[in-house]
Amino acid sequence: MKIISTNLAKPTTIIWKDQKVTTGIYKTPTAHGIYLGKDGVKDDEVSDKKVHGGEFKACYLFSEKHYKYWQNLYPDLSWNWGMFGENLTISNLDETKIYIGDIYKLGEALVQITQPREPCFKFGVKFKSMHALTQFISHGFPGTYVRVLQPGFVKKGDKLIRTEQAQNSLTTHQLFNLLYSKNKEEHLLKRAINNNALPERKRNKLKKFLKSN
Repeated sequence: MKIISTNLAKPTTIIWKDQKVTTGIYKTPTAHGIYLGKDGVKDDEVSDKKVHGGEFKACYLFSEKHYKYWQNLYPDLSWNWGMFGENLTISNLDETKIYIGDIYKLGEALVQITQPREPCFKFGVKFKSMHALTQFISHGFPGTYVRVLQPGFVKKGDKLIRTEQAQNSLTTHQLFNLLYSKNKEEHLLKRAINNNALPERKRNKLKKFLKSN
């Protein structure tokens, strides 16, 4: 796995329910690399800091191999790397093989896999269809956010190399499906709840499902 593109956004105004909303989902490739800080990517727009940025969502990675699937669904959109709002477009990123809590070396930075991306209305606006949200969920390959353990500069061509594999964890793919499935598997719930690579608020939310079983 390696970086195909580094992407940043400037503030973009969209209309949602007759209201102006600012978003950072419209990312475009940069000519140079980007700096990963502990609370976010330097010079990148994060409009809604309640749900984006911060320790557990410092940087968003998405796989280039899923682009073809989406281009077939939405051929009339203007396509470029960063289309999904990702800071880093990664070759061969496979959500079924990366585990919550895994630690990777990436350029000068050290990052930890934290959680999958959960799509919001801004994704639908960008793709000009709210149906894109259900398609994103059903497709099951959401990319992943990372926590930045060691800040640093990353650039195109840098490899994503796992230095430590999380124990008794679950994959990003499994967690994403767990979040949206009606019948949540107890053993996966327990693995998520006991994983401190996930923010406490999300673990507490999942605990409620465990208690109801």
